[in-house]
Amino acid sequence: MSGGYLEVLCTAGALRVFVPALVGRLSFAMVTLVLLFAVQRSTDSFAIAGAAIGAFGLANVIASPYRARFVDRRGQRFALNSLAIAFAAGLSGIAALTAQSGPPAGVLIGLAAVVGLFPPPLGASMRVLWGSITMPGALRTKAYSVDAVCEELLFTTGPLIAAAIVGAASPTIGLLATALVAVVGTLGMTSSSLSRGRVAVAASPRKRSRPLRQKGFIPVLIALLGVGVLLGTVEVVAPAVADTHGSVGLAGILLASFAAGSAVGGLLYGLRSWRSSLVNRLIILGTVMTVLCALLTTIGSFAVLGFGLAAVGFFLAPSLVTGYLLADDLTAAEVRTEASSWINTAVNAGAAVAAAIVGFAVDAVEPRLGFIIGAGMALTLVVAASVPLLRNSRPAAVTDPVQSE
Repeated sequence: MSGGYLEVLCTAGALRVFVPALVGRLSFAMVTLVLLFAVQRSTDSFAIAGAAIGAFGLANVIASPYRARFVDRRGQRFALNSLAIAFAAGLSGIAALTAQSGPPAGVLIGLAAVVGLFPPPLGASMRVLWGSITMPGALRTKAYSVDAVCEELLFTTGPLIAAAIVGAASPTIGLLATALVAVVGTLGMTSSSLSRGRVAVAASPRKRSRPLRQKGFIPVLIALLGVGVLLGTVEVVAPAVADTHGSVGLAGILLASFAAGSAVGGLLYGLRSWRSSLVNRLIILGTVMTVLCALLTTIGSFAVLGFGLAAVGFFLAPSLVTGYLLADDLTAAEVRTEASSWINTAVNAGAAVAAAIVGFAVDAVEPRLGFIIGAGMALTLVVAASVPLLRNSRPAAVTDPVQSE
């Protein structure tokens, strides 16, 4: 690991808060797969399972900005702990329901939506803490990169852990394990001095400083919505392909390949000084991801599919890091938690929509055709975002902080 990454991790108090934050975020890497198989096993339908995942993701999207504001208003310790406990309780409820035979599909989907209201925003909260202990420029860029890389490593191990639990025990146990991980990690993070120091704010930010009011911010979200569509497509199609091979473990391997590619891409992205603007990078990354995802439809070999998913994932973490940097450039410091949360919201929104639409398509046609369906939706969004982004981009607003030093 380069000296820059070591410098980030060796910053006073960083590891004490970062490690438990990653433990808590592991639950987000596990929840999609265990929830998908819990609902699918109990209803014998990928369409219902995809709808449940979509409902969970959509609720998560809608509530995300409000959770971020809740954390700002009440402080990390109280807000994150409260959300983690509610999230774990909801997962436990789904576990109890899916353990029964023939649970009502509507109830499962509705409960999944309720649970989606409560995932604690550990990622956005951690990025705020990175911002408080690193200076703007190269070091902060590396901090965001190492954060994104480690998160993707979680999405490499998370599906494997989830698949192992589902295969060895049951989806019900997988849901309960996910709930436990969320609570333990969150409590560990919020007990650190850095997190405890993020106390409630006395006044609300001015309305004109809100992220959505900033020029160029919404097109950035539209582009990342397309990236999220690709993410949601992979999360549904890969397990469906694995199911056609008769193995839950294969689903974990496919999703782990996708996440591993993202981790490698994010690591290399943070090590390089870029000459191109953040806007150009975001458009290029989204376009390349879309093309590669469409090409997955043509792959018949399971082994080659794993490599193909890794190639698509290679551009995921760089897209997210670019989005975080653009959020910093386009918004004021007083709304950075909310701005970072909106980046995640856009990605999660795309993933939720794709999960619902592609889930129905997977049940109706050959699962691999889901890749090209998701790619078509993503390309539409990236193209729609590129026009205003390129028209409104200004060097002062979109230049990578690394280049300004």
